[in-house]
Amino acid sequence: MSFLALLYLVLGVWLSVYGFNDLVLIYLYLRHGRRRPTCPSLSQYPAVTVQVPVYNERYVVQRAIDAMANLDWPRDRLQIQVVDDSTDESADIARRHIETHRRQGIDITHVQRTTRTGFKAGALNEATTRARGAFIAIFDADFVPPPGFLKQTVPHLVASPDLGFVQARWGHLNDTFSTFALAQAIALDGHFAIEHTAREGAGLLTNFSGTGGVWRKACIEQCGGWDAEMLTEDLDLSYRAQLAGWKGLTLPDVTAPAELPVQIAVFKQQQFRWAKGNTQCLLKHTPAILRGPLSLFARIQAILHLSYYLAHPLMLVVMLITLPLIWYGLLGRWTLTFLSLATVGPPLLYSLAQHALYPDWIRRLRALPVLVCIGMGLALNSTTAVIEAVLGIRSAFQRTPKFRIEGRTGSWQGRPYAPSAGALVLGEIMLTIYALLTVYAALARDNAQAIPFLSLYVLGFGYVSIAGIVQSRMGRKRGTPRSPQR
Repeated sequence: MSFLALLYLVLGVWLSVYGFNDLVLIYLYLRHGRRRPTCPSLSQYPAVTVQVPVYNERYVVQRAIDAMANLDWPRDRLQIQVVDDSTDESADIARRHIETHRRQGIDITHVQRTTRTGFKAGALNEATTRARGAFIAIFDADFVPPPGFLKQTVPHLVASPDLGFVQARWGHLNDTFSTFALAQAIALDGHFAIEHTAREGAGLLTNFSGTGGVWRKACIEQCGGWDAEMLTEDLDLSYRAQLAGWKGLTLPDVTAPAELPVQIAVFKQQQFRWAKGNTQCLLKHTPAILRGPLSLFARIQAILHLSYYLAHPLMLVVMLITLPLIWYGLLGRWTLTFLSLATVGPPLLYSLAQHALYPDWIRRLRALPVLVCIGMGLALNSTTAVIEAVLGIRSAFQRTPKFRIEGRTGSWQGRPYAPSAGALVLGEIMLTIYALLTVYAALARDNAQAIPFLSLYVLGFGYVSIAGIVQSRMGRKRGTPRSPQR
């Protein structure tokens, strides 16, 4: 039992590092991140290629194609590639709308492959060999960039020859659809508005987020292209580029609106891919980070950045060993206090992002408790992803299906892309029960100080499992799109 107490202490301190690091990022943001780069002027417009990777996106592919065709850039310097691996009617929808825009004089092509080798990374690599632009903008099929996007981003790359990529902040097309959607928006706002700008302002390694940005084609080619072995090929390439001497730039005032997942099962698929991909990058790039010409602080921050999803298995193990420690009276009060202090970091970071971005930031923070619950409830999902990455288990690239839900309108019910609750939901139910037993043990053994922390596990696993089951049942019913509220 003393071993469990020691393990609890080690994991608790390790877990608290991630929470306290959010406080470090807040400090760096307040010190460096408020500076905004001025967009340089262009004496002439360079050739730009816009790539839209698509795989079975029948509900949003038309919207994406129309948005790309509306980009404000000289037509003789703009090439649009719809990189389409679809196996359903999405390909026909894309083909029809591509032809419509081609008749209007837009250079837009339908890049199709006979096999989906390498998934998104493989599709982008093949399209890049046909790209005539010196700069490549990438937008997933659910993104709707504003017409002026290229004029706000490309000039930075033209003005700085050592700049490999520019990343815009993800906006949100449907953060008002539900509290769940708003909670995701809060998390993404914290990532882009605070974390990205803090890292870049302090000269730390940052990352391209897969979409909503522009790359220098020469940088992609020099670094070996997109690696199909990595589920987060975007994070992998951006780290390879920076370790090779290229720089990245975040533009938090430039937004690329996108659609947020509205189903917990879809969100879990997305987070599973990110957790596994981040861990793959951690294993791949840690040696280069340790050997690279970086300061000690930059190395530590890079490893913390790539290992972020390790917090979930730490949280899960901490919860599992808390019950026997409470029952045998071995849970130290000071350790719980230390963990409680560390939990202040993430909510403070998210709140700061809302304050920086929105006039009604206080109203938006009503979804923050839901975000906290989701973060706890994803522990099993992310732990499974981390284990697969460590063991080298390969898996297919699971896209995040979208249903053209904008504002409070639209529906996902009864549509073919809506997934089931998933195999892990039973484990999440069991963990909810286990967490309840742990709360009971805390009451019975006079460990009341542990109850608030343990209650987060109950609420988190309960929310994720119950929402998954309910939405899975709803998904089998034909839904009626919501009408805009007056």
